[in-house]
Amino acid sequence: MHTLLIANRGEIALRIIRTARRLGLRTVAVHSDADTGAPHTRAADVAVRLGPTPPAESYLSIPALLAAAKESGADAVHPGYGFLSERAELARAVVGAGLTWVGPPPEAMDAMARKDTAHQVARKAGVPVLHALGNVRGGGWFAMQGDLSFPLLVKAAAGGGGKGMRIVRAESELAPAIAAAGREAAAAFGDDTLLLERFVERGRHVEVQVLADEHGNVLHLHERDCSAQRRHQKVLEEAPAPGLDPLLRQWLHTWAVDLAREVGYTGVGTAEFLVEEGATPGNGAWFLEMNTRLQVEHPVTEEVVRVGGQRIDLVEQQLLVAAGEPLGFTQDDVAVVGHAMEARIYAEDAYGGFLPQAGTATRVRWPGSPGIRVEAGLEDGTVVPAAYDPMVGKIITRGADREAARQALVDALDDTAIGGLVTNTGFVRALADSGAFRDGEVHTAWLDTHDLPAPDPGPALVAAAWTVAADAARDGGDGWRLAGPPADTWVELDDVVLRVSTARGEVRRDGEPPTSCRAAGGSGGLALLELDGVTARFVVDVRPRSVEVSTRGHTFRFTRPGGSRAAEADLSDGVVVAAMPGSLTRVEVRDGETVTAGQALGVLEAMKMELALVAPSDGVVRVRAAAGEQVAARQVLFVLEVPDA
Repeated sequence: MHTLLIANRGEIALRIIRTARRLGLRTVAVHSDADTGAPHTRAADVAVRLGPTPPAESYLSIPALLAAAKESGADAVHPGYGFLSERAELARAVVGAGLTWVGPPPEAMDAMARKDTAHQVARKAGVPVLHALGNVRGGGWFAMQGDLSFPLLVKAAAGGGGKGMRIVRAESELAPAIAAAGREAAAAFGDDTLLLERFVERGRHVEVQVLADEHGNVLHLHERDCSAQRRHQKVLEEAPAPGLDPLLRQWLHTWAVDLAREVGYTGVGTAEFLVEEGATPGNGAWFLEMNTRLQVEHPVTEEVVRVGGQRIDLVEQQLLVAAGEPLGFTQDDVAVVGHAMEARIYAEDAYGGFLPQAGTATRVRWPGSPGIRVEAGLEDGTVVPAAYDPMVGKIITRGADREAARQALVDALDDTAIGGLVTNTGFVRALADSGAFRDGEVHTAWLDTHDLPAPDPGPALVAAAWTVAADAARDGGDGWRLAGPPADTWVELDDVVLRVSTARGEVRRDGEPPTSCRAAGGSGGLALLELDGVTARFVVDVRPRSVEVSTRGHTFRFTRPGGSRAAEADLSDGVVVAAMPGSLTRVEVRDGETVTAGQALGVLEAMKMELALVAPSDGVVRVRAAAGEQVAARQVLFVLEVPDA
């Protein structure tokens, strides 16, 4: 193995390149037109264009990937995660082309790729699985049968990541849930086959990292807890899993190793388990699925697992196994030291339905304190397209114990600022700082039933006004008086006028008591301001037409005089617009058709999310976009003409 092609993009491509370069391998990055000049293309030794922006024509095209390998002289392929990483057809194509596949055997991938067949393997290995009904087709009618009862979980048999998954609490919800999950599964995985199983209300998601070579050695690298999820998508992960029964922990490790042996696994993989509250080895823990690839959350394992006292590099282990090397250690050499946590940073509006966002990051500040690990492909000027997964980075912290790691994560998210792009940074900061997460009360459905408080823009507005006034004073502009203290400065932001006195140390808004304010330090773009006696961290970016303020993970944008707010069409209740940029995958109505309130009009898809579009009222619909069309955010898709009463 001399030249490694990474069949992926973004932060995982950068992560793999870093280890490959340390091991002396030449690296090849691939990219679509949307990613031309992206950080991962600049980090690699060679960058090869795959094709246009749509994934099917670039990152999901096996012929394009093999052509890139041939063009660049690559002799090995690492798939990363997502895209084709768990597709056995890519593994077979790579091996068939005479290249080294950095992953498990295609046969093992086939066996574990589907939840239904994976459950068969688990039963054969003596690993408990949750009773389920299988081979339910998403496109057809289904009658309830067997001994399952509500609530149920409908899930895609052919994939993961929360795609094709619905919770059903009543029989009336079953048919629509099967239809919607089937459509989503077909779009994401090309297969609308579903499973129905009992939904565990307060379940924890615990997964075990396994590592196996071609010489019969299979080890576990302890476990992670990934229970903090929204819509079945992980947002916070940690290792080791807190609060597990010690004997159950051992059994989870044993089950994961037995499963890997049974399926003939090699390389790095993850066995995922559902653990019910109060579970013991004999009751309340079940195998869910196996991820036949490197996991997004692998850094938390790397941060706590020690082999002979040294940290482990899972990408290095993947490369060594792929090269035919035996594992250089035994299970007795593996230990856990301390605790680690990871926050996933997504380009999404966490307080607006978690809708994916696209755009250009104008300013990116990642935490840089010692001991904090950042895996990100986002920097100043990076364009986040709507065509791909919205995850833009990960922040990983560690500590001597769980609380130390949690506090470090909150501090690291406080030091994170992403401008020009809506992200979930403030949301995950609020979750990490919550009493429920601190006390271990968060389960897989917790975020679906508990709201985190929306951010208060007030402190950010005060910080923006204070910074504008302080900048003017330093520049000798308005606010200075000859031979005297600076005069008050009037600052207009978002049509709000604030009176700032740097001499008295206050910011006043008409009709409200003043907020005391003083600079308390800071450097490197980070300002510490004391507002009404409370010191907080702010990153303030003053621009000619706007001011962006990041604090506690949230970023607020305030318009200055002469600037313009985000364009908002003057829309009536009868207009349906795109809530996010994406593809109008289906149109369910004809132009001129009479529809009723709540009737399905179409489906918008972006960044792996499907959003149903429904009629806001009765009326005659006018279709303003075609199925398959790429649409912009706020673009008018349907107009309802309501007849006069």
